[in-house]
Amino acid sequence: MNKREQLAQWTSLVADTGDLDMIAALAPEDATTNPSLLLAAAKDERYRGLLEQAATLCEELGHKGEMDWLTDICACLAGQAILERVPGLVSTEVDARLSFDTRATVEKARRLMSIYRELDVDPSRILIKIAATWEGIQAVRILEEEGTRCNVTLVFNQAQALAAAEAGATLISPFVGRIYDWYRKSGMDIATADDDPGVQSVREIYRTFKARGLETIVMGASFRTADQIEALAGCDKLTISPALLEELASRDGTLTQVLDAELVAPESDWTPVNEPAFRWQMNDDPMACDLLADGIRRFAKDQQALETLLT
Repeated sequence: MNKREQLAQWTSLVADTGDLDMIAALAPEDATTNPSLLLAAAKDERYRGLLEQAATLCEELGHKGEMDWLTDICACLAGQAILERVPGLVSTEVDARLSFDTRATVEKARRLMSIYRELDVDPSRILIKIAATWEGIQAVRILEEEGTRCNVTLVFNQAQALAAAEAGATLISPFVGRIYDWYRKSGMDIATADDDPGVQSVREIYRTFKARGLETIVMGASFRTADQIEALAGCDKLTISPALLEELASRDGTLTQVLDAELVAPESDWTPVNEPAFRWQMNDDPMACDLLADGIRRFAKDQQALETLLT
């Protein structure tokens, strides 16, 4: 077996792309999207039909000319098309500009789910993707209680991860590559994947969740190298770009399972993360602060660019 096949024995592999042809070719379990990936797809002539379908449905639903509705419908149509190509789940992201507004995030998520229902998509196959701000995590708490499953994204430290899990999030996406980039730019010499702060962060989150019996799925994201992926073999899920999935498939040799819930000692006594603790731990972590803000800005910029493209 190649290393991708070996990895799939322990870890659910998720395609980090909005390219429908690539998803069909790679045959992952799930797929994730974000405004950046949707923007890239919207610029591709292959998806002109999807954009035209979105405009038609937007008018049929009584929202002709309402750009926020049009972009939401585009995202849901893309999700529907992806679900025709994967057996599992798709993540659809809430507008990052709502990241500090709990009520607006909940309302946007409800709208996305209503569009999916209009498209006759099974709601159990949808994850609503929400940034790991305190406000976003409180929206996740409300949505999960309503039965809408959520993917908490832009996770860079334990405070975000634990707050999301304690709010009942179905899944979190801790980012590896962006943490790696931040420390490299800060002058850190990272010789191996085991030395990589991004890899170490996901390992710590995974082991803490398993020790505490938290059911939230850990899905490592944002990889720069196949070595980073190999260093997280055994994580619940990993969302991986097509290029890195192909690289793993080209690698021979034996892959070792690094993470195994059965080997984690249980932990029975801990203090939940409340708002003051969350905000202090974020304030005390320059990397997480910088990267959360930067990630929100990037996704917001691409959301705006998508709206401009569709105008």
